[in-house]
Amino acid sequence: MDSGVLKKTSILEKIINEELKPYVKKIDVEAFYAENYIRKLGEAGLLSSVNKTEKEYLSDEMYLVEETAKLCMTTAFCLWCHLAAMTYVRKAKNEQLKSKLLSSLEKGEILAGTGLSNPMKFYAGLENLHLSAKRVKDGYLISGVLPSVSNLGKEHWFGFIAGVNEHQQMMGVVPCNVEGLKLKEKIDYLGINGSATYACSFKDVFVPDEWVITENAATFVEEIRPAFISYQIPLGLGVTQASIESIEKVCQKQNGCNQFLKKQPQDLRNGLVEIKEQIQSLNQRENVHWKEIAAIRLKTAYLTLEAVQASMLHNGSAGYLKDCAPSRRLREAFFFANLTPTVKHLEKVLNG
Repeated sequence: MDSGVLKKTSILEKIINEELKPYVKKIDVEAFYAENYIRKLGEAGLLSSVNKTEKEYLSDEMYLVEETAKLCMTTAFCLWCHLAAMTYVRKAKNEQLKSKLLSSLEKGEILAGTGLSNPMKFYAGLENLHLSAKRVKDGYLISGVLPSVSNLGKEHWFGFIAGVNEHQQMMGVVPCNVEGLKLKEKIDYLGINGSATYACSFKDVFVPDEWVITENAATFVEEIRPAFISYQIPLGLGVTQASIESIEKVCQKQNGCNQFLKKQPQDLRNGLVEIKEQIQSLNQRENVHWKEIAAIRLKTAYLTLEAVQASMLHNGSAGYLKDCAPSRRLREAFFFANLTPTVKHLEKVLNG
């Protein structure tokens, strides 16, 4: 490991210890939103794409998500939301938008959410599009409701896709404080309540052309989808790794009785290694079809579910305590399985 990598690892460890570790229980129990953690990652230069190839910054940022998810998948999910939004801006052809937002997003000065859960389902034939767009002078008027958009706040931005007509969809970004947009916080989930999730209601929200990412969203989604899904994979890898470690800590419990359970740490570790090898193999290729990434994402979801269930069984009654780490990871894993693209969404796309 070279000195540059060691330095970045040390910086990340310091930020995790100071800005995330003390707040994990508060995030889970009190719906605390750890936005300062993401801001600090940006301040430290860990989200910068400057002088990096796309493969380099994608790999670096996937590592950030995994390390975060080992401790708190809720916050890792917020980081994923921010990375997804950065992907939209990074790949936008609108230079005015890029100059306005990209540097601030990468430095953590502006945080952002993704808003593409419904559109991704729309393009998979699972849902109708929730937002409509009407072309007006110098921009669009947007109306409709997005049921859940995460990693939001008063000064945050988020991406969206709206239907212009039956055959065209446009994509843009908006700040949460724009006129005509109402946000209603949602904290009634089984877990991930510290993810700053809101229902977003648009009523003739004016989106100027400088906030428009593309007027051909269908094509743009094809371009962003590989990164959108890739950034999700380490959410599951981090939770799986933490679950393996929690199992290993209790291997001698009740006179070593855990050795008789069918799922053992090495079984899970083998699955983890296999997935990481597949990711590495894809990263070495020039052309990768997004369905190959989706297949790894699906495999990761199933492995994560296996890992958290095994952790609950190995930990026994200690894992059944309301605020303990194994039960939190159990809830996180079920959220991961239902994060767009969900397990059933992926099964349809890959095997339907």
